[in-house]
Amino acid sequence: MSIVQPRLTVLDPEQIARVHGDSLRILSSTGVRVDSPRARDLLARAAGPGAVDGNLVRIPAELVDWALGAAPRQVEVYNRQGEPAFRLPGEARFGIGVTCLYYQDPADDTVTPFSRRHMAASVRLGEALPSFDCVSTVGIVQDVPARVSDLVATLEMVANTRKPLVILISDDAAFDPVLDLLEHVHGDLGRAPFVVPYLNPISPLVINAGTSDKMFAAAGRGLPYIYSNYGMAGASTPMTPAGTLVLLNAELLAGLVLSQLIKEGSPVILGSLPAYFDMKGIGSFYEPASYVIDLACAEMMAHYGLPHCGSSGSGMGWGSDLISAGHQWLNHLVSCSGKIGLVPFVGDNLGAMALSPAIIVYANDVIEQARLFARGFALNDETVGLDEIAQVGPGGDYLTTRRTLRLFRQAYHRGLFVKLTLEDWESRGSPDASRVLRQRTAELLATAPPPADHDDVLARGGEFIAARG
Repeated sequence: MSIVQPRLTVLDPEQIARVHGDSLRILSSTGVRVDSPRARDLLARAAGPGAVDGNLVRIPAELVDWALGAAPRQVEVYNRQGEPAFRLPGEARFGIGVTCLYYQDPADDTVTPFSRRHMAASVRLGEALPSFDCVSTVGIVQDVPARVSDLVATLEMVANTRKPLVILISDDAAFDPVLDLLEHVHGDLGRAPFVVPYLNPISPLVINAGTSDKMFAAAGRGLPYIYSNYGMAGASTPMTPAGTLVLLNAELLAGLVLSQLIKEGSPVILGSLPAYFDMKGIGSFYEPASYVIDLACAEMMAHYGLPHCGSSGSGMGWGSDLISAGHQWLNHLVSCSGKIGLVPFVGDNLGAMALSPAIIVYANDVIEQARLFARGFALNDETVGLDEIAQVGPGGDYLTTRRTLRLFRQAYHRGLFVKLTLEDWESRGSPDASRVLRQRTAELLATAPPPADHDDVLARGGEFIAARG
């Protein structure tokens, strides 16, 4: 079947070879700092004693080649019922998140510290919206003791959605207890994995001990995990997009090598968040070049035959505003049209400090349309319909043809906002689109139901947390 389909490609074969070759040069000559003795010993045994100088490890090209051959080409992710949810690589998959300190009220965009009830409500929202394939750790719960914050947050996640979970654990010491909690309420996590830990090395070229320890723990339980670096051009990565792309790619290859040395055949998802450092402040932001780097990273992972995780177009807005809307459209459109894999962190504002349920609801609509755009349309005898065109003839109309009556309900997107003429808009009191978004968000937050086993999961998880003291 002939499909008219938009496709974004940013790297040609020569450029792919250049990025890979330069990445290998960084690893073999500059090397990476590996803070964990356990991880460093693994790398030293594989690379040879001459490759290690203190905590610096130089990784030879042949070790990278071995890891590329050892890593699985696909990662299957399941829901909490043990049913297949999605597979990477494949079409772009989206999730809400991530680790926000504040909650942005959809009524007026005011912010309050992120609480346990905010976690429950936000996760239910992610469960209810069909464009989202998974739910990430949307916030850091601050109205419980810090020693149990990660446990309580994860319990609210698993109790309020059946979708796959991408978990980010703030306290390194809580990582194993969180996995113990999930096993307590669910059972074996590795049999049909619905939990995907998200792990961060430190740019430039550092595999910190907390990240490598989590790699050991996740692999030991048979879990796939995301190994994703966060670069700030001009601060932790070079100022140029080219330098940032190559450096981040080298870091991902270093993580891949370690992942396969820890457990050969361990499923890992690789990707980058390529931001820019704000030279006038202390924050970071996404530029148009960020999205090109993200696309290029996805193409490098496709070249390697590995699953990818990319940026989510969030963090830039002040609320449910035009700034957020623009980045949601740009990110999701290029993600669906390129080779982007997982897009797990949709819905935060103000430098990723505040979670905005309104932006999550808006993004659900954007993702629907971006997917329709990327799928294109079929071009064949049936879809062209020359017989129908001849039958209608010059000056006729297609309002009541059989094909129009059969297809018009599926022919276009029906989303969050109704289509109004000027007269319709005036007759309805000149409604404001942002108010429609806020009202719809409030409705969903008030009505989104929990899973049927919500109370049972909360009770069993609560007992586990209480038993830890």
